[in-house]
Amino acid sequence: MGVAVARVSTGDGNAPQVSFMNLPSALKPVPKSKNSAAAQLAHHIGRFRWVICTLLLLGVMKNYMDRQVIGVLKTTLQHDLGWNEIDYGNLVFAFQAAYAVGMVLVGRFIDRVGTRLGYALAMAFWSLASIAHGLASSFTGFLVARFALGLGESAVFPASLKAVAEWFPRKERALATGIFNAGSNLGAIATPLIVPWIAVHWGWRSAFFLLGGVGFMWLALWLSIYRPPQEHPSCSPAELEYISSDPVPPQIRASWFKLLAHRQTWAFILAKFITDPIWWFYLFWIPDFLQREHGLALLHIGMPILVIYLISDAGSVAGGWLSSSLIRHGRTVNASRKFAMLICAVCVVPIVFAPKIASMWGVVLVIGLAAAAHQGFSCNLFTLSSDMFPPTVVASVVGIGGMAGAIGGMLIAKLVAGLLQRTHSYAVPFFLAGSAYLIALAVIQALAPRLKPVELEAAEL
Repeated sequence: MGVAVARVSTGDGNAPQVSFMNLPSALKPVPKSKNSAAAQLAHHIGRFRWVICTLLLLGVMKNYMDRQVIGVLKTTLQHDLGWNEIDYGNLVFAFQAAYAVGMVLVGRFIDRVGTRLGYALAMAFWSLASIAHGLASSFTGFLVARFALGLGESAVFPASLKAVAEWFPRKERALATGIFNAGSNLGAIATPLIVPWIAVHWGWRSAFFLLGGVGFMWLALWLSIYRPPQEHPSCSPAELEYISSDPVPPQIRASWFKLLAHRQTWAFILAKFITDPIWWFYLFWIPDFLQREHGLALLHIGMPILVIYLISDAGSVAGGWLSSSLIRHGRTVNASRKFAMLICAVCVVPIVFAPKIASMWGVVLVIGLAAAAHQGFSCNLFTLSSDMFPPTVVASVVGIGGMAGAIGGMLIAKLVAGLLQRTHSYAVPFFLAGSAYLIALAVIQALAPRLKPVELEAAEL
């Protein structure tokens, strides 16, 4: 699309639809059958925005490796340091509490200082916190390190989504979000493959030291590559025009109270509160579930986790691709996002049977499908923030929603830990996982039936 000639229509009451009247022929939508013409168009526009997307993917991957180490080493740490289920639940609770506080503060901080500096400071902080785990010898030391890690890691999604809003037009944002969000699965794959080997050969402390150090390698890449598209020498004029093809919103700042006055904000907040805890449950307890229920040793847990998150990776990209594809083929943003989310919500339901499945690989496939559906649902949910809000407040909205999701994670940490300590059963957590997404989608439909963009006054705080 070309920014000077695209026209927005909201006649049907849905989210804005861009028409392509009077576009230069080189920038008009290309019929799906004309692959060679599509390749020429992509070449003309440029692809550097996908380099940025890859950098975001690597950042999310690093983020999830740092947070998942404790889940992979749960049995080892409980044995060496004498923790019970309640102690482990308290560590997860501390991480979630810090993540909740950080999400609402860091989102506003990134909107203030910008994506490049905000993400850089967060990466440095949480990498140091990861290293601090290896220095801890007491439960209190781990608690402090875990709290610091949650505070720093809370920046990853507000910063990443703000970068996507800066570098991608609306029709590509769900796909870009799905791709960088796949980094969470890559991190979840890499951790159980790498960490057990490090722990067995060099000790569990070395796992925290080495993974923390990787953050500073990523930081060097980030500072050398990332700039806003209008300032980047590798972003061609044609690509910049394409990125800027959506109507230019006013430069708006809004307080949290103004944002909370809108139903669209609450749709995002409540959906995150309902669904985020399920992912935290997968991340921190699935390795233990497989070890406890199916007798997997630490060195053998890598392959099942690998399969789960490979399936999950496909779901992340597919969920973003589906809604983006529907938009490109003329469907409304509202219909495209919600149809993709409905498909994902239905695919999660079979996980309620996971505790009753005797086959380890049967369980792995069911959990993998649910994890894939979560990621597809999540990338579309994240994209709703940029669909309904101006780019200048996206990080703030994502931060508020992320805080709600982290609070939900705090609650599920207490719930799962208490249930395991008393009943030694995973039945209730898996039932909650199977029903959460349909409930979340119903909430979104009730509060934002048309995903109508929020109208905010163009005024500073």
